[in-house]
Amino acid sequence: MAFTTMSYSIPTVKDFDARRIAVLGLGVSGRACVDALVTKTRAVVGVWDSQPEAVATYSADSRISYAFSDSAAQKMLDSLVTWQPDVVVISPGFPETGIEWTTLRERNIEIWSEIELAWRLRACDEAGVFAPWLCVTGTNGKTTTVSMLASILQHSHFKGVAVGNIGTPAVQEVSRTDANAPRAFAVELSSFQLKATHSMAPAAALCLNIDDDHLEWHGTRQAYWQAKASIYERTQLACVYPVGDSQVQSMVDEADVQEGARAIGVSLGIPALGQIGLVEDVAVDRAFGAHYRREATELFELGDLKGLGLEQLPAHLVKDALAAAALARSIGVDAEQVRAGLAAYRLGAHRIETVACVDGVEWIDDSKATNAHAAKASLCGRPEKSVVWIVGGLAKGARFEQLVSEVESVLGAVIVIGRDQEPWRSALSSLNVPVHYVDTDATNPMELAVEAAQRHITSQTRSVLLAPASASMDQFTSYAHRGQAFSQAVSHKIAQVQEGS
Repeated sequence: MAFTTMSYSIPTVKDFDARRIAVLGLGVSGRACVDALVTKTRAVVGVWDSQPEAVATYSADSRISYAFSDSAAQKMLDSLVTWQPDVVVISPGFPETGIEWTTLRERNIEIWSEIELAWRLRACDEAGVFAPWLCVTGTNGKTTTVSMLASILQHSHFKGVAVGNIGTPAVQEVSRTDANAPRAFAVELSSFQLKATHSMAPAAALCLNIDDDHLEWHGTRQAYWQAKASIYERTQLACVYPVGDSQVQSMVDEADVQEGARAIGVSLGIPALGQIGLVEDVAVDRAFGAHYRREATELFELGDLKGLGLEQLPAHLVKDALAAAALARSIGVDAEQVRAGLAAYRLGAHRIETVACVDGVEWIDDSKATNAHAAKASLCGRPEKSVVWIVGGLAKGARFEQLVSEVESVLGAVIVIGRDQEPWRSALSSLNVPVHYVDTDATNPMELAVEAAQRHITSQTRSVLLAPASASMDQFTSYAHRGQAFSQAVSHKIAQVQEGS
């Protein structure tokens, strides 16, 4: 299959004529929304942000109808409401429980995410064909799966790219009308984005898993679950789900999809009809292809994932690869292209990344494990009492009793960082291994954590693992900053030990 036309346009652009659209929050996605609106449409655009420097850029821009900044949320909202917008494109930084959402709902003002705006500004070719969206959400594994999928799409005729929560704003890419515009999109979606996305109809959708997370943003577990489940709404071709996960399967069962959309299972076992799974070390497809009802298609071997640089592949990474393959196959990507894309994929920084190995002990940076589900994936399957575990940060309303009970057998010691340590004191209170709490006011928490970890290494220890199960912004600027601090502290500690030996 090949795309023969190179002329693209945005057929819905006239829908924006004279509509008053406010952009609330001028982060990366907010700025991308403003740019798309003023360059692609004839909407009347206003901008609001609590930071004066963010708004200053637009104050002298003749294309912007109104620009306002105030650090007081109520004053900013009063200004916005007085402007009488038809739509507010809201930053994911504003929680559903906050005054911004509450006020806009009370005034019956439409609330869009950047993803909703992107969907409404999609470009199509001369035949009216839009580039398919392959959408991924979940508590853990989104970025890895989307990155794998993007690699597959890059090795296919689609030349697709990753957008959304992974970094590049979707609206920036999907509204492109140049000859080199991507012809498929791997879209990572957070629950924040999904909450204000109302009309998206993905070609295929996937929720990898769900566990308590971001409860402080959504307010309730049910609200979080509903946001994640909405990814399956209006799906055109395939609702991909992990076999055996009853919560996600119920999302698929309850979704209002388009006629002809199929439920496609992903399994680490031998796949049934309508599934993709493993036969020994070979990934096979019994869901797609001209003859899928009669025969399976070999997609890749686990050995093709050697580029990940791991001696032993964790089950969750294998499942991520299978899920990425399923999404790609739903739009007709060949098996050979799936194999090539996965073989070329490399893990990103701060995701199960070994930063040092000294005296048989690996120091592993999984700072991207920002919730309990991700931390569990890093820990499970490791030998008994083999891990010194560094945890802690912003708990985001989560509790960790269940996590600790599920990974207790592999723990040799626990080091707790972060300012919000109460949930960990509760969860670790009955743990029968050493637990060290780093001073919440420490200016160098990671250095102190690494020093403590070094002291708790025993003959059984195979790894010191940073898998915090928490967000980073209490003591660091991001999970990447936290991972970098860990790597630097490990390097410093190793140098000290070597100098003293």
